[in-house]
Formats: sequence, C-alpha cells, structure tokens
Amino acid sequence: MAPAHRRALRLLWRIFALLLLGALQLAAAVWWYLHPSAEVTRGVVYGRRQGQDLILEVHRPRNPNGAGLLLLVSGKWKSHPGKFDPWLAGPALRQGLTVFAITHLSQPQASVQEIVDDMHRAVRFVRHHAADYGVHPRRLAVTGGSSGGHLSLMLATLGGPGPADAPDPIDREDSSVQAAAVFFPVTDLIDLGSSTENDGTGGPPRSFKKAFGPAAANLAEWRRIGREISPIFHVDANLPPVIIAHGDADTLVPLEQSERFRQRASALGHDIPLLVRPGARHGWLTMPWDFRTFALWVNERLPAL
Repeated sequence: MAPAHRRALRLLWRIFALLLLGALQLAAAVWWYLHPSAEVTRGVVYGRRQGQDLILEVHRPRNPNGAGLLLLVSGKWKSHPGKFDPWLAGPALRQGLTVFAITHLSQPQASVQEIVDDMHRAVRFVRHHAADYGVHPRRLAVTGGSSGGHLSLMLATLGGPGPADAPDPIDREDSSVQAAAVFFPVTDLIDLGSSTENDGTGGPPRSFKKAFGPAAANLAEWRRIGREISPIFHVDANLPPVIIAHGDADTLVPLEQSERFRQRASALGHDIPLLVRPGARHGWLTMPWDFRTFALWVNERLPAL
C-alpha cells in the first residue's frame, strides 16, 4: 500500500474513532439526563375497579418545587404498572416536578367511561395526600399521549369538586388540574375525520368497538356516549392552561383533532400553544425533548402559592 493511502486510511480511522467517541458520550449524557436521582414509591393504591387495585407510583426529585405532574400511563386506553419506564419522568424531575405515574385497568375490561372516572379518582387521591408527597394541592398538572392525552384533557375540561356527601373523603376532593401538557390527543370521538380509525359509519373507532361498553353498539347511544367523553364538547371559560404537541403525518389521531380543539378553546378566549412536528407520525424520537419543554411550560403556568 502506498504511503499516501496509509495516511488516508489512518486519518479515516481517527475520524471514525472520534465520531464513535462523540456518539458514546452523547448517549451517556442522554442516559444521565433521563435518569436523575429520585425517591420512588411504587404500588400505591388509589382506588379499586372490578375487584382490582388501581395503582400509581410516585417519583420525587432531589429538589422538589412543590408542584405535581400526573403522568397518565395509557395507550389505546390500555395500561399496566409494570409498563411504566421511569426515564419518561426524567425531564420533569430535572425541573423539580414530583411525578405521579397513574395506571388504570385496561379496556375492554373497564370501559373508557370507567377509566375516565378512575382518572378523576387519581387526581382526588393525589390532592387528598398532597402534604404527604410534598406538593401543593393547587399546583397539579397532567400529561399523557394519545389515549393518555385524551384522558388528560377530560380532566382539564371536566375536573371539579366531588360529591360533598361522599362516604369516602377522597371522593369529596376536587379533581381539577391547573395545567395540561399533552401529545397527539383524541379530542372528538364523534367526528374522527381522516383517522384510519374512522369506519365511515359514525360509530366508535374501528379498533375499539368494545372499549366503550355494549351500549356503544347502538349508534344513537354511541352519539351520547361519544359526546360525553370527547373533551372538545366540554371546553368552557374555566379551561386551565393547555399545550399540545402533534405530528402532521399522524394518521391514527390526525392533527385536525388538536387543531379543532384549539379552535374551540380560542373561541372562548383561550390561547393554546400547538407544537406541530413536521413529518412526525404517532410518536417521534425527540419526544423526550418536547417533554422537557412541557415541564418548563408547566412550571411557568402553575400558580405560585
């Protein structure tokens, strides 16, 4: 091999080694950022559904700021405590937020309507025990993606005081949240628009026919049910601050779902930031960075008490 070729080869190997080292350092930095030191309490029972415990876990950062973020662990309205990856909470913990990872009974074992009720119960539980977890009861935000985004917006639009005469004091608590930061949420189950879940009949999403209980098989009954559990129909003057991130290539939950929710809120005087991710489908690689943006935004919007 000619000397010039050997020098070129050595140079290429040096460049490759530097690039590899840089990639390893970047990966290590990302891992470190997503795994901050935190005090974790698992297996907290916040309620019961069909004879089964409803579970949340608490991730308390090293330097908590007194604000709580309820992260609704839900995809396709399915959930399980063992499927929560703690690194998902990393960006919020870095910002001082105490994270409550909320799981629920999966559909169709529990209907989506029952899951919504259980999310109200989760907020009430956290609020009732706020002092135990070092958070202020009026500094609670909620976050989630897809069905978790839908459930988050249901809390943002319909959260409120529980029955004053409820036997369980937890059920008397307020289930409202003071901010919501969500990814690609389902906002209107009556009008699925261009979603691949729209079967053209005006009924429930095609992959979720059993998720809303047997009554949803009746089209007239479905219209009542679908309207009741669609956040877009419950936006009012009391809507807390909301931010949404959505990909413009999402075919499962099209961007129009967020756009129409934003328009409805705007008509009532609410300014909802909509972070549109070009070319992104139902999830994207840089979502942890967007979650960091969410955490910063939540800290700015929660009332200072």
